[in-house]
Amino acid sequence: MKPLSFKQRIALELNRPIKINRRREHMLRQLFWECTWRCNLSCRHCGSDCKSSSKVGDMPADDFIRVVESLRGHVDPHKLNIIITGGEPLVRNDIEYVGRRLYDMEFPWGLVTNGLLLNSARLESLRRAGLHNITISLDGLEETHNWMRNHPMSFKKAIEAIRLVAKADDLNFDVVTCVNRRSLPQLEELKELLIGAGVKRWRLFTIFPSGRAAQYPDFELTREDVETLMQFISATRKEGRIRCSFCCEGFMGGYEGEVRDYFFECQAGVSVASVLLDGSIGACPSIRADYTQGNIYKDDLWDVWQNRYEVYRDRQWMRCGVCADCSFWRYCEGNGMHLRDSDGNLMHCHLHK
Repeated sequence: MKPLSFKQRIALELNRPIKINRRREHMLRQLFWECTWRCNLSCRHCGSDCKSSSKVGDMPADDFIRVVESLRGHVDPHKLNIIITGGEPLVRNDIEYVGRRLYDMEFPWGLVTNGLLLNSARLESLRRAGLHNITISLDGLEETHNWMRNHPMSFKKAIEAIRLVAKADDLNFDVVTCVNRRSLPQLEELKELLIGAGVKRWRLFTIFPSGRAAQYPDFELTREDVETLMQFISATRKEGRIRCSFCCEGFMGGYEGEVRDYFFECQAGVSVASVLLDGSIGACPSIRADYTQGNIYKDDLWDVWQNRYEVYRDRQWMRCGVCADCSFWRYCEGNGMHLRDSDGNLMHCHLHK
């Protein structure tokens, strides 16, 4: 592991009271809506194990809209970003209806998509409904991406969608890549492809083996692979041709301050909430263990946000196992919540990588 420099330690210490204050204030900044479990792909690395058809029906649009309406008067709508996710959101034909209702209430909204259903007509329809931000997934060059996504046209469609969205200068737009052992050697070429397509922002993730991804242990990078990834991100950021960053997955030791615009801090339950498909009130939708705090069909979301979520905001309970005597606890505080199982055990430590 690259050691922390003296300068990094000073910066991390200065950041600690800011982080503590954010938890105390817990200003709601992002609200995810898991609108469906249906998906038009069957990706090998899916953490949700979504399928083309789901035994669980889509949440009715108006049920979610009522939740957002209940937040008016409690939050400044211009400071709460609503992100529609799934499954694949664009398999629903009422996303524009939901988006327009959100836009009329002055909430910025966006979505995360695999791009398979995004053509010029659908993009224009979404923009008319007030689309503010959009994220498209691209997980490698053609053969690798198609293998990951289990679809022979997925790369072509994703690239077409990326080029289409890159021309829409009224949208906040980025590309996300889940890095694996197949795609890691392709990152330089992938970078050039994205720059050529007009992409300005690129976020890179690693794959944690949960859901369907658990069937493919080779997705998990080795220690040397993670080091290579961090060096690539750091060099790309210094190069300045594309705004590249590592995701919010975990504390990265001596790479803190180099691979992100911020120091690691899991924002689940601190500034991030979610409404899951069954109405459960959670935090980051990547959290698959049961840390839900209520349900919209029996609880008021704002009341839950204000008076529950202690499991997210006071993380001393996470100081166990490998975290118990870790010297980096004061900066890491137990890694991301999505890496804890239902018993609170840490399933993956980035520092060990």
